[in-house]
Amino acid sequence: MYSYFQLLIRNVLLGIFFNILIAVIVSYIFSSALSSRQLNIQKSIAAVVDISERNDQFKSVNKLMNLADFQLFSLTKENKDIFEHKTPRSNILVTLISPEKIVFTSELKTTISYQVNSNTSATLVLKIMTISILVSLIIIFIACSLSVKHTKQLVFVVNKKIKHGIAQVISMNKLEPDDEVMDIPELTSGLKKVEALISSHIDDTTALEKQAYIEPLTKLENRNRFIQFFANDENQVEFGVLAITRCSELQIINQIHGYNEGDHYICKVAEIIKSVTATYRGANVYRLNSSDFATLLPNITLKEAENAANELSRKFNAYQQSSDLDSVGYTGLVYFDKDKPLGELLALADTGISIAQTQQINAWFSQSNTDILQSASANYGNQNWRQEIESVLENQRLKLLVQQIKPNSRNNKVYGEILARFLNSSGEVLPTASFIAMAEKLDKMVAVDKMIIEKVINEIKVKNLHEQFFGINISARSIHDEHFLIWLERRLLKEATIASKLIFEITEYGLQQNIKTSKRFIDMIHRVGSRITVERFGVGLTSFKFFRDLKPDFIKMDSSYTRDIDDDKNNQYFIRLMVDLAHRLSITVLAESVESQEEKFTLEKLFIDGCQGFYLGKPDVL
Repeated sequence: MYSYFQLLIRNVLLGIFFNILIAVIVSYIFSSALSSRQLNIQKSIAAVVDISERNDQFKSVNKLMNLADFQLFSLTKENKDIFEHKTPRSNILVTLISPEKIVFTSELKTTISYQVNSNTSATLVLKIMTISILVSLIIIFIACSLSVKHTKQLVFVVNKKIKHGIAQVISMNKLEPDDEVMDIPELTSGLKKVEALISSHIDDTTALEKQAYIEPLTKLENRNRFIQFFANDENQVEFGVLAITRCSELQIINQIHGYNEGDHYICKVAEIIKSVTATYRGANVYRLNSSDFATLLPNITLKEAENAANELSRKFNAYQQSSDLDSVGYTGLVYFDKDKPLGELLALADTGISIAQTQQINAWFSQSNTDILQSASANYGNQNWRQEIESVLENQRLKLLVQQIKPNSRNNKVYGEILARFLNSSGEVLPTASFIAMAEKLDKMVAVDKMIIEKVINEIKVKNLHEQFFGINISARSIHDEHFLIWLERRLLKEATIASKLIFEITEYGLQQNIKTSKRFIDMIHRVGSRITVERFGVGLTSFKFFRDLKPDFIKMDSSYTRDIDDDKNNQYFIRLMVDLAHRLSITVLAESVESQEEKFTLEKLFIDGCQGFYLGKPDVL
């Protein structure tokens, strides 16, 4: 685009050229008009000279010539000056229009120099040139102004067209055509080339973005996009729930059935997670690594997210049964907001997965304890947890509580459940669920179980509690450990009196992991005079087999059946059926998490033998 000064210089040069051309043309026209006069004047001068020579009247001739329509400059005969005009010569313009003429007559041997009088014509030419220059100057300034204005308008329209074309390419939508520049074929053609180039670059960028942010197997966004979500300061999500789901069977499937089956398993899990979260506005699913999925549920609370977790577990259970798998996946939930760092959230969710794995098949765990986020344990990595657990084991930093199970009749003999609390070096209570989960993860659970059993036996001996019965929770890892079984049998045989007062609680899920070793454990416990409780009963897939094969002494119904039992007819029917079957085999049926009088009254009507819960009695120091 030309600047105003550049346009002015260009137009001035054009104006000068135009005026020179006009001057030449006008001069030529006037010169042509005077040429015929020059011819007549030339004849007249020759005649006058001839007369003047014969009559020798040069003075009269001179006066006559001066009054004529020309100007005589000189008259020479035989190289002798007869007449010479002394006045100044004409100006340049007159000279251009009517140049000086020299005539030689051979007969008279005379040379005549003259000029046709063209002052009037020269004045007219000068006026024409002056007017032309003034008009040219006016036109120059007007043209410059109009050129700048129209150039700006053209640039504006071109910019608008380019923006329109780029927007159309970027949005990938067909926008309304812009007719302002459609009448310029060259511009339209050029813009189409620009649009094609931009479109090509966008396609390349999109392909690279897919490689960088899209996981190829499940077509989900990957860990890079997940981290980008939390790193984005302009993120509009203020709070929500982060769920990490771990595919528990991937390694086994890959080893036994091959990687194709493993890929199918991963895709199915991804499909289930997406189907569950589809109803949550703004929810997004990411694949973090080979076995872990992250689900972001924005702008909801942990309580609301638990509904999604329950639905996820239900669909995992259905997929497990149809695919003959031992499990499908476990999920850890944690609340997030903009103030919580991503590393802490992932650590808490990972701990939640470890806790869920100790509960039941395809379980989930919600890390709802906000105190843990403010304590030192929130920042524990695996190494810190390992050091803390080893320190607890070495220094026996353990506190025992007991929560009594209330019998529903005087004839029912029940017990108090031992609850372990672990202390750090400052004497503060560590988060129990996280401690147990990390002990499981770091292969320290057998040592923890041994420490608890030793502590219970010592407390009974020291405090002379031989008349009471106590329940001790044993991990699934321990009951399937051959060395632990040998140690426990020897320890209980050594303390035979105390052994008869102990009831070992193991989850239904833990027993299901290996029926053969579970039966061996139960048989050993019965041999030494102790008893067995199967807790969280009713959530497994093979619950009825326990009555026939394992023959436990107690079963403790899972809280999912006892919670709000007074309003749930289906659960009432199921518990009544379980009670009838258990009583026929002389198995005592207990209920946990009883938190209201209505629940207790309903359970008593269903002939439950004992109830446990904070409503009936809080844990107390042993």
